[in-house]
This record gives sequence, structure tokens and C-alpha cells, in this order.
Amino acid sequence: MNDLQWNKNFALEQTAGDEELLEELLVLFRDSSKNDYRDLCGALEGGDVEGVATAAHSLKGASASLGFEGICKLATEMEGEAREGSLDSALAGRDAMGVLLTMAAELAEVGAENFPPLLEVLQKW
Repeated sequence: MNDLQWNKNFALEQTAGDEELLEELLVLFRDSSKNDYRDLCGALEGGDVEGVATAAHSLKGASASLGFEGICKLATEMEGEAREGSLDSALAGRDAMGVLLTMAAELAEVGAENFPPLLEVLQKW
């Protein structure tokens, strides 16, 4: 699952069409998701199901608010299984999550208006 599935229209609705605000939110997401992903990986290495659930929950909420449907879906799966005591989904999806978060971070770097060309490049990568 390496499909970011960004719903830009939804994200713009959240900012009342303000592209500059969206750009700022993308940068904030980039920065916070780095910490969440680091926490997720650390919890996985430590076998900490609660830590995985917490980090995945944070990623789920932040990604949902910006229309990153691929990240949200994967984080939802990770959180749900971790809450049931299993790390299988998080272990299986850790690398895919890293790729999706990298794609989102690149989007923050180049700007939302450049998303379609960037997505084509990243999907070939």
C-alpha cells in the first residue's frame, strides 16, 4: 500500500479554500508525523502495543484532518489491532507507513499546488 490517496479538495474544505493555510498545515503534519512515526517504530521494537496504538491514533487523526486517506487507513488498521493486543498489522505496515509519510513530507516541501506532478514521480519511485 504505497498510495497516499490525498483528497486535496477535502483538505481545502478544512481551510475554507485558503491555500496558504493548507501549506502551513502540511508543514505541521510533516513535523508532527516524524515524531509519531519515530514513536511508532520505537514502540514496535519494544513490543509496546499501547505505544503503537497511541502513535497510530495520532497519525490517524492528523492524516484524516488533511485528507491523507492512505495514511489514515493504514494507521486505523495498526491502531485497531494494537488495541486488541497484536502488533502484526503495525509490523507489516511499518515500511509502507514510512513511504506514505515521506510522500506527504515531500508534498509539504513542494507545495500543494504541485501535487499531481509530484505524485506521478513518487509512484514511479
